[in-house]
Amino acid sequence: MLVLMRHGTTGQPSYRGRLDDALSELGWAQSRAAVAGEHWDKVVSSTLRRCADFAHELGAARGLPLRLDARLVEYDFGAWQGRRIEDLEREEPAALARYRADPEHHIPPGGEDFAAFGRRITAALDDADTDPSQRVLVLTHGAVIRWVQCRLAGLPFGAMAETGIANASLHAIEWQTEAARNDERLGVCA
Repeated sequence: MLVLMRHGTTGQPSYRGRLDDALSELGWAQSRAAVAGEHWDKVVSSTLRRCADFAHELGAARGLPLRLDARLVEYDFGAWQGRRIEDLEREEPAALARYRADPEHHIPPGGEDFAAFGRRITAALDDADTDPSQRVLVLTHGAVIRWVQCRLAGLPFGAMAETGIANASLHAIEWQTEAARNDERLGVCA
């Protein structure tokens, strides 16, 4: 089973994207509280500091295997990275509304291709979920978790804007790897 965890707060209320922020003191406290009393067999983490720093601490404290995976980094918001959402709502309201309604077809200026974003998340989760008997903590970002939740629920990706993902929140998912998805399409029973 995979448990997705959004990193704790960085204290930066904006689209952070690929900016490599560290956790704030509150973010460290949120992250530690989120995992208290939980058990995992391994940890897989985004390479961005707001995830990786905590993953290193958790892995070392509990003796867990840790793998960093750059495919789990946040969505690249292009020209919107580092910009406050309130500023975008005031300065680029139409572009922001189009992105929120249909991120697949209305990416931010210079932003990541949405289909490529989905492919890299899928590949990373397929590699993280190699042993279904293990409980794996996947430290990642808000847009990644929103994308996964929409995909698993069969919702259009425009629903991502309404999907609240709190800092340091845990989200258990049942993930089917590509092999399992292909077997299901072909009617193969494992």
